Amino acid sequence: MIRREWDRFCNRVAWSWQGWLNCWRTEPSLHMWVWANVVSAALALLLELSTMERALILSLGVLVLAAELMNTGIERAIDYISRDDHPLAKQAKDAASAAVAMTAIAAGVAWVVILIG
Repeated sequence: MIRREWDRFCNRVAWSWQGWLNCWRTEPSLHMWVWANVVSAALALLLELSTMERALILSLGVLVLAAELMNTGIERAIDYISRDDHPLAKQAKDAASAAVAMTAIAAGVAWVVILIG
């Protein structure tokens, strides 16, 4: 049983890594968010912030990346179903994009609150 669960875990890690690599190779937005996270993380580590403040900033950065990956998944699923323009497809893609924007706004708000106090 332990061996089976270990194999399942390894498969999930491999599939997740494949998903990351595919998105990295094909999505310029992911590149932008990764670089934004590099800058944000560097500032969080260089500035005199509390452990909790650093944890918040770093975690929100990871959530932005997760939202971008989900956005990509939604866009690809919709494109797989049909390439035709349809109002519901546009709404789904726009909502997924808005989710990325909302997580990024949350990270920005955290920075503002931490810096202003």
